[in-house]
Amino acid sequence: MTTLRPARLRPGWLAAGIGAVLVALVAGVALGPVTLPPGSVAAELLNLIPGVDLPSGLDEREIAIITELRLPRVVLGLLVGAMLSLAGGCYQGVFRNPLADPYLLGVAAGAGLGATMAIAFRAGAVLPPAAFAGAGIAVVVTYLLGVAGGRDRSSATLILAGVAVSSFLAAIQTYLLQRNVDTIREVYSWLLGRLATNGWHEVTLLLPYALVTTVVVLALRRELDVLSVGDTEAASLGLHPQRSRLILLAAASLGTAAAVAVSGLIGFVGIIVPHVVRLLAGGSYRSILPLSLLFGAAFLALADLAARTLIAPGELPIGVVTAFFGAPFFILVLRSTRRVSV
Repeated sequence: MTTLRPARLRPGWLAAGIGAVLVALVAGVALGPVTLPPGSVAAELLNLIPGVDLPSGLDEREIAIITELRLPRVVLGLLVGAMLSLAGGCYQGVFRNPLADPYLLGVAAGAGLGATMAIAFRAGAVLPPAAFAGAGIAVVVTYLLGVAGGRDRSSATLILAGVAVSSFLAAIQTYLLQRNVDTIREVYSWLLGRLATNGWHEVTLLLPYALVTTVVVLALRRELDVLSVGDTEAASLGLHPQRSRLILLAAASLGTAAAVAVSGLIGFVGIIVPHVVRLLAGGSYRSILPLSLLFGAAFLALADLAARTLIAPGELPIGVVTAFFGAPFFILVLRSTRRVSV
């Protein structure tokens, strides 16, 4: 029997990931229309820990800016980035394709349709639940279509089902937009991604789903290393490939749907971060997934910082910022892949 010994997560990389999150957190809170001293911001953030009381030198107005305006948005960016990156790494492992992303099974199209319906029917208050429901339904329909072939089903069948479902839902969304032209601007604003917050409301909506996704995916990350050798070999090692894939896809899709529901569609994060982590820290999912979680959180928080400061007092859609970095990166990946195949 073959014994798999994938590389363990190196403490140095783990420390780097945690450090990146802390830097993104302090920078995101400190920088903005009113720039605050990073040291004072760090002290005030530490004061949020029970029992800690450090002098920050900030007045009540500046503390209110931190706790009521900037911190909720930065935390939301950290959570969304973590979910998209973790889900992207999980999808890449399940489908054994480094270019797979968390929108592969129709999450984006389903969430977009749900959000469009909420906006078109003047039900903006239920936009996040509508987007979440649309994303969840899209994934369920995709999976049911993908497994309709019985035991001969494959990952390629599931991907094709995702393409078909996405195209169908996109057609319905286009029809709704044509029937409700006055909502186009608001719909496209959501589709381009945003991290606007109303206090801590969006964070509390996302947090339970983020916790479930993180616990399940990280607990099963070793199984992705086993799945990478093929179903036959994985079964000989005592793993149930189809069951493991179903659990991992369900958990990753849950986190993606919840993230999209509160932030809109933010592209490339789920491709860029896991791929960079794979290049730097090795190909074992014992390292890829936890590091993707950390570096993805930091990446999106810093991207949001760029989105709200580059053209201040205006604000760029965060999806534009991630696409600015993601599209060239995607081209470089394709070029390197082509060289390797030649």
